[in-house]
Amino acid sequence: MSLRLAPGVHAVLIWDNAGFHTGKGVVVPSNITLLPLPPYSPELNPVENLWHYLRSHYWSLRVYKDCEALKDAAVDAWRAVCLVPELVRSVCAAPYLHL
Repeated sequence: MSLRLAPGVHAVLIWDNAGFHTGKGVVVPSNITLLPLPPYSPELNPVENLWHYLRSHYWSLRVYKDCEALKDAAVDAWRAVCLVPELVRSVCAAPYLHL
């Protein structure tokens, strides 16, 4: 990600402190700052809103014939939502990020 940033641009990455994200081998490039979320605070993680939206609009109260049908439903929902940047922006909006 850091190599894709334009020269002079600095990014902030929201870090959820999951155990598998906190290995000692993680090297943070100088043009990225990690913003750690407090432990046990999924409501502050914008991507959690995306999972909630997908569950409530696409995956809840449905029965799937088999695992393949479930996988197809997951892919269809992901494409319907996640390939629409405006929708992702609105679903994942985090007011605390707009200081």
